[in-house]
Order: sequence, then C-alpha cells, then structure tokens
Amino acid sequence: MPCVVSVILPTYNRSGSLPAAISSVLTQSFRDLELIVVDDCSSEDLAEVARASGDERVKYVRRPVNGGAGAARNTGLDLAQGDYIAFQDSDDLWLPGKLDRQLALLSSLPRSVGVVTGAKIIYGRDARKHAGAGKVDCAPSPGRRLRLDADQVGELLTENRLSVQNALFRRECFDDGTRFDACARANEDWELAVRLARKTRIYEDAEPVVLAFVSGDSISSDTRKGMIGMLRIARANKAELAARPKIRSTMLIDIGRHLHKAGKRSSGRKFILAGLSHYPLNIMFVPVSLARKAASMLERTLRAARSVTGKSQPYSG
Repeated sequence: MPCVVSVILPTYNRSGSLPAAISSVLTQSFRDLELIVVDDCSSEDLAEVARASGDERVKYVRRPVNGGAGAARNTGLDLAQGDYIAFQDSDDLWLPGKLDRQLALLSSLPRSVGVVTGAKIIYGRDARKHAGAGKVDCAPSPGRRLRLDADQVGELLTENRLSVQNALFRRECFDDGTRFDACARANEDWELAVRLARKTRIYEDAEPVVLAFVSGDSISSDTRKGMIGMLRIARANKAELAARPKIRSTMLIDIGRHLHKAGKRSSGRKFILAGLSHYPLNIMFVPVSLARKAASMLERTLRAARSVTGKSQPYSG
C-alpha cells in the first residue's frame, strides 16, 4: 500500500538492539510510513523480533545471502513505495519528531533540494574519536554546515557530513536506479552522498535527530573496512578529485595517516607523499613524526623532476 515515507532498516544478528530501533521509528508522531526490516541473512531468528510489535506497518524480508549494509539497503530500496525514503540502523535510535521536522524542511525547500540531513548524538566516543564509556560526541560537527550554494561535491569529498540514518530523501534521488555501493563494507553512505551531490542539493540542519552508540562491533569502528571504503571513494571520484587538487591532497594524506596508524607505515608514507605532491601546503596536516621525512621525500622527488625537465616544476593548486 502506498505511503508517504518508506523507512529501511538493515540488520544482521542484532536481536538485542533491534526492538528499540524499531520502536523509535514506529513511535514517531508522523505515522504514515512503512518500515522495511531487511535481515541480511542473520544466524539469529530476527523475523519474530521484527514482527513482535504487531504493527502492520512493519514488513520483514530476509536476504538469502549476507551482503553487507549497502546491499541490504538496496534490497529495501527495491521494495520501497513511499514518496520519501529514510534509513534507520539496528543499533541506533531516532529522536522523537525526526520525520515531522525533516518533512517540514523538505516541503519548505525548492525541489532542487533532494535531501535534508541532521546531526546525531554519539555515545561511546568523544570529539577526537576516542572510544570509551561516558564519552559523548555530536556528528557532523555543529560548528559548520553544508551551504546550498557551496561546492557540495568538494565539501563531501573532504568530510562525510551525511549519515543516512540522519537524513530524509525525496524518492527522486533513487528513481534513476541510484543505489549504494554493494561491494563496500564501510563508508558506503559517504560514497552515496558524493554521488547524490552531483545531481541534487543537500540541506544540512544542525538539529540532532538520532542517538547513535559506538561499540566494538560497529561497522564505523572497523579501521580496515573504513580504509577500504575511503580508497573506493577516491577511485570512484578521480575526475572530481583531479579538478580539486587541495581536496585530493587532503584525502590522500588522511588515508596515509590512517594506514600509518594501523601499522602500514610504508603504504602510509606513499599516500602522504602523493598527497603533498598535489598540494605541498597541506604538510601542516601531516603528523609531526612524519612531516620531516615527508618533506625530505617530497624535495627529493621535485629535485629529480627538475633534473629531468631542466626547469622548476610549476605548482597550480
């Protein structure tokens, strides 16, 4: 049956947190919705958990194979009937009034704005991304927001400011077949946000609309998967990054810093050096322990280039 909002909730072996996540959607003051719970081939029996509310707005579907959050969300998108699309995570809670607020915002904005997104309060980590009990953060940082007249593709390549559970999308964002990168096991919402910014405007509201909880098994806490996700974003946006050398430099340096921190020091230094070659002034963002070595390596590279060409290398940033 057609509805105003389709809410897609992917889940995998989250029987403990799923009931609260579902309840935070069903108890929204805006009620004309369907909740599509997509079980990503869990070993737990989540069908009974999903249907425990007895609410006829809940639809449960089980995928035959495990494909990750992106693939599960795509399954939900293929089934969605609403005029608007929203996403929930199985270990997060929507705050009361989320849908009312975001529907009102989209109604007040021009059709060129296809997405509104808010902030989330995160329990289990602080603003410096240090995890631990009693730590609290708010993301994205409320100190700055995406502007409608900004280079949103460039802004989003620099920083992911759109977590899908924080957002509400017009259906048209997905009517052309746009879907999540099913091969990515982390940062798939970031990659989607960059693609959406090429064809629509994103309005960022500072109001928190989600409570999120960081745990040891959270996808966002998996450094390896996160790095692979960032690499996929860089590879998928080569043209956009080539046109924005400073942003390209920042992304490569960020990847290098994470690789170095994860013990992949040689690979990390290569990414940092590649980043500095595109915008040397970004050396200020390189850790002190690496800055001197990176500067020396960059100078040797530039000196070698001058010896081949016989002239100094111009820099255009």
